[in-house]
Amino acid sequence: MTATPSMEDAGTLSPDGSKVAYVSTANDYKANIWVMDLTTRQTTKLTGTDLVKGNESLPESYLRPSWSPDGRWIAFSSDRNTQWRGHGNGTGWEHTQELSLYAIHPDGTGFRQLATKENYCLGSPKWSLDGKRIIYYEIYTEDTWNAHRPESLQSVTGQLVSIDFDTGLDRVEHTKGSGLKMFPQWVGNNTIAYLLKNTDDEGLNYVDISGGNAALNAYKASIRSPSWSPDGSQVVYEKVDFDAIRPMGKKLYSWDDEWDYRFTDVFPQLSLQGRLAITQKQLGNSSIITMSPDGTDIKQVFDVFSANMSETAIAQGLSGAFQPSWTSSGDWLVFGVGSWFQSRNTGPGALYRATANGSFSEQLTDGSVNTGFPSYSPDGRYIVYRVFGGEYGLRIMDLEDRSVSILTNATSDNYDNLPSWSSDGSRIVFSRRVTYTNFDVCTIKPDGTGLQVLTSSLGNDAHAVWTHDGRIMYSTAQYGFRDEAAIYDDTFQPYGQIMVMNADGSNKTLLVDSMWEDSMPLYVPNDFLAM
Repeated sequence: MTATPSMEDAGTLSPDGSKVAYVSTANDYKANIWVMDLTTRQTTKLTGTDLVKGNESLPESYLRPSWSPDGRWIAFSSDRNTQWRGHGNGTGWEHTQELSLYAIHPDGTGFRQLATKENYCLGSPKWSLDGKRIIYYEIYTEDTWNAHRPESLQSVTGQLVSIDFDTGLDRVEHTKGSGLKMFPQWVGNNTIAYLLKNTDDEGLNYVDISGGNAALNAYKASIRSPSWSPDGSQVVYEKVDFDAIRPMGKKLYSWDDEWDYRFTDVFPQLSLQGRLAITQKQLGNSSIITMSPDGTDIKQVFDVFSANMSETAIAQGLSGAFQPSWTSSGDWLVFGVGSWFQSRNTGPGALYRATANGSFSEQLTDGSVNTGFPSYSPDGRYIVYRVFGGEYGLRIMDLEDRSVSILTNATSDNYDNLPSWSSDGSRIVFSRRVTYTNFDVCTIKPDGTGLQVLTSSLGNDAHAVWTHDGRIMYSTAQYGFRDEAAIYDDTFQPYGQIMVMNADGSNKTLLVDSMWEDSMPLYVPNDFLAM
């Protein structure tokens, strides 16, 4: 039905089968509700229009459309006009999501709010068979982060609630107890079906609302996205396997005809000699690995367990040997070893360097302050890195005498991170926390002058790297979520998209448009792939 470079998802047929409502990022890269006439293939954008538009600088996604039984209304969820906020009461880098429920006619008129609840997320609305009630899941806004993190999902509780469609009142809570209940749907007049996500009883569950919301038989299975036939006799669903991982170099959909898009593990960096270094996080144990750009000739440079790291923290993606950086000669790699992200407040981090063949490594900082995310200067004499805890900001180490100079001073609330030296040595790109809820991409000269702030969206812009031709690529939350956050699994920031810009911040261009987190990009010219 659709085949475009935009993301299209969550399609649902109208009751008479003549139309489909769906989510698409066409036109402006934001998730909006569209309707397609299946006879003429004409499409109509219902949200993000002059009639239905929120504050464009804030979250503004329109998700999970659902037709009323008479085909006159489409209900959906949206985070329009809410604030960008981080998890952990705003301290976290990754965003939470606060959805409310809305309805609109298929011709784009009659837009109105159905339900909202401060500090809660209301999602995946569905209609009763008579069209009089709307049912949805309800969880704390904070738990929209926990719901897609494996270390915290077990603690999430969410209930199923229904309201009267006409008034938005007569609130009824149909479930109770622990566990995240999602994808609710009436099957028949007296039964509500739903998915219980990731508990000992994960799978399909049912509630008899005629008998005081009594639980019925459950079907235990690791599945997602169930949708039942109206009488409940059949269900279609997504079968999931969270152990399967893409192989290194797997070809992906390409948005640029001149470049093939391929999967890589995290923190990839290409040496001038054509050797690829990564943190082998998804495909290994967060050790430092090098290889040919085609994925062959794999060699381990540094074993993370040689630094006595916690296996549990490594498995959760919070610790490891992160962000390798090459010398121009290709003889050395520098990287951070320790506890990162949420665990940096309680765990140590130190700089290490190792020879490219893995025969020698040494620790460069003592770990009394968490130091990490280093980058070599082009001449190999200096390393820029970030410090966190006790002192904050960017530092430069002279490897000839191990002296350290201050590049930027920061605080625990507004700090700098992820520095990377340009190939000509003239500037260093880095991420700066400019407010309590926002990061921007900046550059600065190695002597501490010439600071430039290159991005200005209120969603996070960070994880910036230099391209082979002197531009800057980075990850942005500017266009918001492409689905309900609680639906995702095993991810950090599913809204993340890759942007490229000139070194002065001009000509910002989106390089991807998917529903997943795309990040840590690297251009690899054909000359190196042929080596």
